[in-house]
Amino acid sequence: MFKDAITAGKRVRSETNISSGAVSVSSAAVELALMKLPKSEALSARMLLIGAGKMGKLVIKHLVAKGCKKVVVVNRSVERVDAIREEMKDIEIVYRPLSDMYQAAAEADVVFTSTASETSLFAKEHAEALPPVSDTMGGVRLFVDISVPRNVSACVSEVGAARVYNVDDLKEVVEANKEDRLRKAMEAQTIITEELRRFEAWRDSLETVPTIKKLRSYADRIRASELEKCLQKVGEDALTKKMRRAIEELSTGIVNKLLHGPLQHLRCDGSDSRTLDETLENMHALNRMFSLDMEKAIIEQKIKAKVEKTQN
Repeated sequence: MFKDAITAGKRVRSETNISSGAVSVSSAAVELALMKLPKSEALSARMLLIGAGKMGKLVIKHLVAKGCKKVVVVNRSVERVDAIREEMKDIEIVYRPLSDMYQAAAEADVVFTSTASETSLFAKEHAEALPPVSDTMGGVRLFVDISVPRNVSACVSEVGAARVYNVDDLKEVVEANKEDRLRKAMEAQTIITEELRRFEAWRDSLETVPTIKKLRSYADRIRASELEKCLQKVGEDALTKKMRRAIEELSTGIVNKLLHGPLQHLRCDGSDSRTLDETLENMHALNRMFSLDMEKAIIEQKIKAKVEKTQN
């Protein structure tokens, strides 16, 4: 059952892509920033994060998930940045003190702000004082502000070489992704239902396993009996080991080919059009035709008779 659950999960992820699309503010911030950058240069953009609190840490986590290799972090203290650096080994984290904030912003293509500051950190005049971003990065510096209250003034967008995205913008992205994920969840439910039916068909078909074993045992016993008669008629001395082995393999091959069809009709794993009812009907038919329900009793009687004969 665990294996079937894993299979269903893989189908859901591959066929619906349900895990794509940011549904948190921090993941939406990263997704939006990378979306606005030139696709070929997005992962090489110079990333700056101001604030290393809980939300800032999540921003770094999502940058790592997207494949970014370096981020500069401006924070009041280095200890919190060091703690994040210890936890996230797949990205280079460069610490800059708060006094270097504007210099760090001048060297960045994307500025994420996530602090508890009650006042704006970036006003229009600050953005105007920053050097232009290279044309390879679109020529526009992105400010992604996930702080409440806002760390970047709305008027920064009036600067031609700057764009500001705040929590309200990100919420729209999140809501759109949530709706998309809900649609994908409905698709996933269809896949799960299919896999559940397949599993239930396999589970219910286990009822035919005893019949399969009994039919195989019945056929093997006949094969062994007839083979023994044949060898007695031919004579043990008339056969080489190679000839005897060839005859045994021939008898086994004939039995396997004869049983192939009936056994196939006793298997039902949901991968073909045969229904469980049809499979069970085949099982009952074989039981009746070969009196397989009596097989166990017959074998037990023979064993008992041999034991009694030995004791006497």
